[in-house]
Amino acid sequence: MGMTIAEKIIALAAGVSEVKAGNIYTVTLDRMMSNDGTTHLTVDMYHNKLKHPRIADPEKMVFIVDHNVPSDSPKTAASQKKMRDFAREHGIDFWEGKGVCHQIMMERYVRPGELIFGADSHTCTYGALGAFGTGVGCTDLLYGMVTGTSWLLAPETVKFQLVGKLPQGVYPRDLMLTIIGEIGANGVNYQVMEFCGEGAKTLSVSDRMVLCNLAVEAGAKTAIFEADEIALAYLKERGREPKAVLKSDEDAVYAREYTFDLSKIQPVAARPDFVDDVVPAKEVCGVRIDEAFLGSCNNGRIDDLRAGAAIVKGRKVSDHVRFLVVPASQEVYLQALHEGLIDTFMKSGAIVMNPNCSVCWGSCQGVIGENEVLISTGTRNFKGRAGHPSSKVYLGSAATVAASAVKGEICTADMLDETRI
Repeated sequence: MGMTIAEKIIALAAGVSEVKAGNIYTVTLDRMMSNDGTTHLTVDMYHNKLKHPRIADPEKMVFIVDHNVPSDSPKTAASQKKMRDFAREHGIDFWEGKGVCHQIMMERYVRPGELIFGADSHTCTYGALGAFGTGVGCTDLLYGMVTGTSWLLAPETVKFQLVGKLPQGVYPRDLMLTIIGEIGANGVNYQVMEFCGEGAKTLSVSDRMVLCNLAVEAGAKTAIFEADEIALAYLKERGREPKAVLKSDEDAVYAREYTFDLSKIQPVAARPDFVDDVVPAKEVCGVRIDEAFLGSCNNGRIDDLRAGAAIVKGRKVSDHVRFLVVPASQEVYLQALHEGLIDTFMKSGAIVMNPNCSVCWGSCQGVIGENEVLISTGTRNFKGRAGHPSSKVYLGSAATVAASAVKGEICTADMLDETRI
């Protein structure tokens, strides 16, 4: 019986020749990542709950401060100091102020064929490079830290066959929100979303990150693309070699299969307060907004900034809208500076922030108030996600967010009035 990419990665990590969905395996972890959301809890458990605390392999560990940057309170400062001191004491790679954890991991660490645990639900992003990345709680991360291993219930895989090519003005975020809207927020609970087909070949690594990142919003354990020539070129540019280049066998077993024609995808939006309440964006056009956010681990890369800057260039952000632009990493920020995108955003009236989770996290920047409305490229739109429980969060693409910031109400790029403001 053949195996899927995910099953082959688990087999490598478990040191076995065959993996079957539904069985439990002891695996050796290739890498572990933790951010400032929960690392202080892991450190406390390390010191207070273990009889013989040790780090199995510090070189496999990465700590990233990205959720509250800079710290917003003495309490946050204390938890980040705890994280910082622990990393220095144990020789753990430590990043602070350099960007969102998943962006940094993709830029610096992730390799095809690796099995990676991250103490953040959007660790599934790493499937864009053909790795098995999955989010875990801080207790599971601690076990991995001290033993270098964990157990894993091998998930079933669901195949998503992509055909065609996205039309001009339609983005991977529109595609993934469309998929989530169709299969539902529980559509692939504890399963792997495997994206394949000729349509997948039209997507860059940045595009693939969008799809894999949001997979958890459909309940997925992870998501994955084959590490093809596009992924390997990205890796080579960054001086890394793959652990293993894998593809699913022809006789691999899938739980289900879906086909999505990229050429038929249109701009969409997810309405409050559920990621799977997805409608054509034109159905919510006209909703007055108070804030717009372009950033996050889902849509803060250079492609997204280029799309947003092209829309606001020569225009002004509506005088009743706060438009926050937050590059996903320092690398993205510097590239945007080089291309003049930061100038374009600033001249339009946008507020350009340091690389971090920002509004998506809803804690340290751009928190929205009572009954306020946000249009966002963040990962979630749950009640109270970005501020007051009565506030509302709509999700859309970078282009829709930028157009809405100019219009002062939800608006798609093609519907934005051509009159320069």
